[in-house]
This record gives sequence, structure tokens and C-alpha cells, in this order.
Amino acid sequence: MVKNRTVDWALAEYMAFGSLLKEGIHIRLSGQDVERGTFSHRHHVLHDQNVDKRTCIPMNHLWPNQAPYTVCNSSLSEYGVLGFELGFAMASPNALVLWEAQFGDFHNTAQCIIDQFICPGQAKWVRQNGIVLLLPHGMEGMGPEHSSARPERFLQMCNDDPDVFPKLDDFDVRQLYDCNWIVVNCSTPANYFHVLRRQILLPFRKPV
Repeated sequence: MVKNRTVDWALAEYMAFGSLLKEGIHIRLSGQDVERGTFSHRHHVLHDQNVDKRTCIPMNHLWPNQAPYTVCNSSLSEYGVLGFELGFAMASPNALVLWEAQFGDFHNTAQCIIDQFICPGQAKWVRQNGIVLLLPHGMEGMGPEHSSARPERFLQMCNDDPDVFPKLDDFDVRQLYDCNWIVVNCSTPANYFHVLRRQILLPFRKPV
């Protein structure tokens, strides 16, 4: 793909992660099936077919002095796992911490964490957090409950004040700082690449 100068979602993610690891930024990705990706788009853990439980994570062998890359499948306990990852991201603000739902709608069983801690984190708890929620969804033929990550629910919980217009000085950064989180629906792999890098390179932390 690199030779043909084409990039898909998995390669965009790989390039974002790889470049950040080279810059010394620890990356932690957890969730159900994240090692291979629910739709088999991600190949971050290789398994030895001859030796049981012998695995290799190629992204930990890209650069001589790179940061560590942690990728681990989790149980179907969204409430507990997302709560743990939220705490991890708070304790390690200089690490890129991502939680991926197997299907986007699986965030519904972690709704308490989202509603009470991620959504109002800065306003209610006076804490910034840079956790990333990856919520893949689409009409994949997996049934009605897997067809949507319900992005409208996240948009409804955005705290943008229609009566407040930020000053033009540093408008884009100020707008990101004042909102309670960033809701993104990437339309190209390039969007995804830049969203992931910007997330940890911003001078502050904001959930995505």
C-alpha cells in the first residue's frame, strides 16, 4: 500500500501510532478484539502457529529507542474496562490511551462512566482527560443493534453554548479547550491519522 501510495484506515492508524512511538509517546489500546480488530482490519499481534501462546507485537520493534506500545484484548465488561482506562489516562496524561468497543453501540453498558465522568470531567470534576473512545459502526449485516454507535447521543451531551462566541485570537484551539469533548466522524483515513496525533500533541487534554 505504501508503494502504491494508498492508505486505508488500518494503515493510517499504524502510521499515527508508529510516528508517536518514535516521538517517545506511550500508546495503550484496549477493548474487545483490538489485537486483530473486530473486522480483522488490524494486525497488531502476531501468533506463532507452532508454539502455544507465543506472540509478537511488531509495533514494539520499529525504532531503537521508541516508547512502548500496549495492545490488549479485554473482556465484555465495558463498564469496568472503560472505567479502568479512564483512570489510566488520568494517571498518565502524556500517554495516548484508547478504548475500542467491539461494535460502537457497546458503549451503552458503560454509559455511567461516559455520563458521569467523561462528559462532565472538566466542568464537574475539574480534571482534564485525553481518553479516546473508538466506536466502529456501519451497516455490516450484523443486526440492528450493531448498525450505529449512536453519535447523536454524544452530540446531545456537547456543552457548546450558542450565545458564546470565542475571540478570534487562537480561535480553533480555544474552541477545543472550552468544549467538554470532541466528537469526530472521520470521512477519510487522513482524518483519522491527524485526529490521533492531534489528540496527544494538543497542549491540553480532551476526550475524543
